Amino acid sequence: MTKGKSEKKDEKNTGNTKEDLAEKELSELDEFNPLEEEKQNWFPLKTLIAVILGFMIIAMIIPFYAIKLDPEPKKIPSIGEVVPANLDIGNYTRIYSANEYYKLMNPNDPEIKRIADRIVSYSCDSNKICQAKALYYFTRNNIIYISDPPYDYVKSARETLVAKGGDCDDHAVLLANLMQAIGISTEFVFVPNHVFIRIYLPEALGKYKIKGTDWINLYPTCNDCDFGQIAPEYMKYFKK
Repeated sequence: MTKGKSEKKDEKNTGNTKEDLAEKELSELDEFNPLEEEKQNWFPLKTLIAVILGFMIIAMIIPFYAIKLDPEPKKIPSIGEVVPANLDIGNYTRIYSANEYYKLMNPNDPEIKRIADRIVSYSCDSNKICQAKALYYFTRNNIIYISDPPYDYVKSARETLVAKGGDCDDHAVLLANLMQAIGISTEFVFVPNHVFIRIYLPEALGKYKIKGTDWINLYPTCNDCDFGQIAPEYMKYFKK
């Protein structure tokens, strides 16, 4: 009897009764929830997947809008592809002064209009920025720069297309006529011993524009100048 009472007393003191052990096992089972543990392990993975998908969506959206806002011509045609082989230079008054450049502006000339339309339809859709780039690169790429003697006359747009070459005055007159033929306003830009043009294109990106304006300088006699760029030696005349 004494021994039995002692064993029961020890079980009671150590808390190791059968009921206590069973309750402890149930408590441990409650604490271990495999579903909850799996859920906790799955959360970081879901977060990582969401981040990756987010970056993928951004990577697809940004190029789409970049192309839409700043499109590039698909291809720049050669003169032979858009200018009739028998183009007549026509009759026009030859000019020698910068004050008379306006006399060579005839964007409503049916031939100039057709040539401008062919260039932009060959290179672009209806986007005006793309069309302006196409006309600029057409003039830059196809008309060879040829120095003229001092006080030489300025060619008309037709004559420059037929000659396939000319100096800065001839490039400027041709490009200005082509731009105006598709409804883009132009101005001649005169700097010492040189001339190029600028166009009014509000829808273009700011990186192309003269600072604080919607005008874009175009320098077609510079083979290394992209759309909106001018030769470094003339940058001092503009705040870019």
